[in-house]
Amino acid sequence: MSKKLILLFVLGCLTSFNAQEKAEQALKTFEQKYPQEKIHLLFNKNNFVAGENLWFKSFVFEGYSSSTISTSLFVELYDSNKKQIGKKIVPLLNGEGSGSISLPETLKEDVYYVRAYTTWMTNFSEDFQVIKPIAVYNPSSPQKLIIDTSANWSAAVYPESGSFIDGINTKFAVRLQSKGATPSIWDGYIVDSENPDTKIATFKGYDQNAGSFSITPKTGKKYKLIVQDDKGQKQNIDLPEVSASGINLQVTSNPDHIKYTLKTNNLPQGSPSYKILGTINNQLVYKARVAKINNDTSYSIPNNQLVNGILQLTVFDDKENIVVQRLSFVQPQSLQIKQPNLQPLSINDIPRGQNSFTITKDPNYSDYTVVVMDANTESTEDQESLLSSLWLTGDITSQIVNPAQYFVKNRNIEALDAILISEKWKRFEWKTIMSGNYPMIRNTPVNYLSYKGKVNIKGQPAPNTDLNLIFDSGSGTKFFQVKTDSNGFFALNNLLFEDSMKFSYQLNSDQKGLKNESSVFFQPNFDFIPYRKALPTSIFKLTERTSEDKIPTEVSRSLTTISTQKIINDKLTDIEEIKLKGERKNSTKKLNAQLSSALFRSANEEVFDFVNNPQALGSSNVLQWLQGRVAGLQVRLQDGTYTPYLRGDKVGLYLDEMPADANQISSISISDIAMVKVIKGIFAGGGGNGAIAIYTRRGGGTVSDTSKPSQLRQITLNGYDKEVPFNNPSYDNESFKALPSDTRSVLYWNPYLEVQPNEPTKVEFFNNDDAKHYKIIIMGYDRNNDTPLYYYEIK
Repeated sequence: MSKKLILLFVLGCLTSFNAQEKAEQALKTFEQKYPQEKIHLLFNKNNFVAGENLWFKSFVFEGYSSSTISTSLFVELYDSNKKQIGKKIVPLLNGEGSGSISLPETLKEDVYYVRAYTTWMTNFSEDFQVIKPIAVYNPSSPQKLIIDTSANWSAAVYPESGSFIDGINTKFAVRLQSKGATPSIWDGYIVDSENPDTKIATFKGYDQNAGSFSITPKTGKKYKLIVQDDKGQKQNIDLPEVSASGINLQVTSNPDHIKYTLKTNNLPQGSPSYKILGTINNQLVYKARVAKINNDTSYSIPNNQLVNGILQLTVFDDKENIVVQRLSFVQPQSLQIKQPNLQPLSINDIPRGQNSFTITKDPNYSDYTVVVMDANTESTEDQESLLSSLWLTGDITSQIVNPAQYFVKNRNIEALDAILISEKWKRFEWKTIMSGNYPMIRNTPVNYLSYKGKVNIKGQPAPNTDLNLIFDSGSGTKFFQVKTDSNGFFALNNLLFEDSMKFSYQLNSDQKGLKNESSVFFQPNFDFIPYRKALPTSIFKLTERTSEDKIPTEVSRSLTTISTQKIINDKLTDIEEIKLKGERKNSTKKLNAQLSSALFRSANEEVFDFVNNPQALGSSNVLQWLQGRVAGLQVRLQDGTYTPYLRGDKVGLYLDEMPADANQISSISISDIAMVKVIKGIFAGGGGNGAIAIYTRRGGGTVSDTSKPSQLRQITLNGYDKEVPFNNPSYDNESFKALPSDTRSVLYWNPYLEVQPNEPTKVEFFNNDDAKHYKIIIMGYDRNNDTPLYYYEIK
């Protein structure tokens, strides 16, 4: 968290702070060595038909910040029998990734599951990985999906902070669970078991998840909760046994502070002092010590330097035993989110008409995720939103129906509080970490893709051997030399490429006589990790399909869209400029793809195009010209030569991807330069300090070996899975006006809408045949302030 406050209070009688701090030390170790990731998945829509493509956008967080731990996301598709149907791996750029999954036409109608995780997440409980059920319809299947409203539900009851003490008015949370759909209308009442006809308290459920009530118990009494739904199903639940003495922690989350009260009864004389620790996202944000508890005395934790999120308050005795615990949400009345400014936002409903709006420039955002849907189409954001994943379900692993409802405008904060009363923080357990037991790290993430290679000569490992990897790109043939270690191994790290990468190899010149007796093998340093747990239940069940069954309207429209989409894709191949992901691939990107090999591509690079955007024409030295244009770059004059430094470290120089020194670079005429690329940090073709790679208009002129890669042995390495382009018709083009029908439910999908530096960020889309209202969803993340941008409106 960028906003973090550690408050230290001495409450009650003054006591020494030299008491045990084992809990604080254990928490600090856990926070620093075992950071926790969580994922939000956005799909292009909520329900699918066999034969469609499923597009997804992923957001990976470390706590409440964009994660910098992982650079690859693993996504898998399972059927209801836990058979894996497909798998994808996509790159994460600043914690965000996107991809697509093709749903085969042969899929039976059923519930399927999308699993998403990072390598780092596999070191911890699988409960925190994303397992997202999706309904896939297929009218040709013998069975059909229906919502299971007949499944039995169960209720459980939880006293606030886990204690139920004589004479203390105690708040209880009631939680519903079911293998099908839980009831939305239900209520309950509490009775004394000895007098079951008299209701002590009554309540109504807030929603399909929770309700709450309060009761003041008496020792020796036994209490019972009766819960019933609107269909007459009823359950009886015994309340916990009433304790004669103890502490009850009561918490209220107010707009400007967290109020907590320690209520006690019959504590023995000379009771120990107590320590209260408050944590958010496994970080200590509050600490207080109470020498003596005065019943009904309340304490406050100001919100002004805290963030929205789950606060865990834990009360310890003087021997650091846990007494009571409670979860609550910080400032649920005021969510710290940003909203984009859209201009102008006037959407027409003319069939196949063109609509557009612009997003006002904000320097804190480099891109947005934008979805525009027919308002009658369900979005995955309707049930599980970016906000609910970030602030609730990313850390709470129990089943919660429609968690997005707790972060909308008309949210019920009492319902959210009832859920948190019933939950425990499971990212860590105090007793476990205080005893020194921490997670075992078995899987360490690598930066992007990594391959381990081995060179054999005459069937034996070739130690300390030079190997040339030869790439054939649009700018000519390029060498990249690697050297094996003492066991014949070498590594290609930090690879960032889609689909596949092909290259040739040969031994260095003094070993060419052995080239026919040499071989090179590669093994990926990354892998998909099997899922061990059972798949979760869903609200659906299968029933036999009859001849009288009609195809649901939304399914019928999707089937029509599949046919129409084939026509759209065919027509787009005949159009010279195809929109990919909602934007035109600009000339600089084409130049970068043409000139640079996969080893010189990075997620953290700046490209200067000297071909399409002539630059530095008045400069005599390209390194001098770069200074002031790249953050953190300094060019120092040393012994008459300009030498570049990036964030204080000397940076590598490359000319057409071959190592070069500063004198070589200084001698190049600006007119001979096609492109300059500044890579920050580690990358496959060099070390960890980054690089300045200069590409000449000659391209490939530095290659000294005339062997053609096609005449050498070739290797193919698999890269990230390529995303299927999301294509839409452009009705301003005559080719599309003859489409027989347009029933698209998703009118615009762009997981990376780039912010243009000198022009407004524009969204353009065409209506389908009959949409009257539109669901507009815009997401982003301000990485400077760890603040989500979120917009969800129906227009």
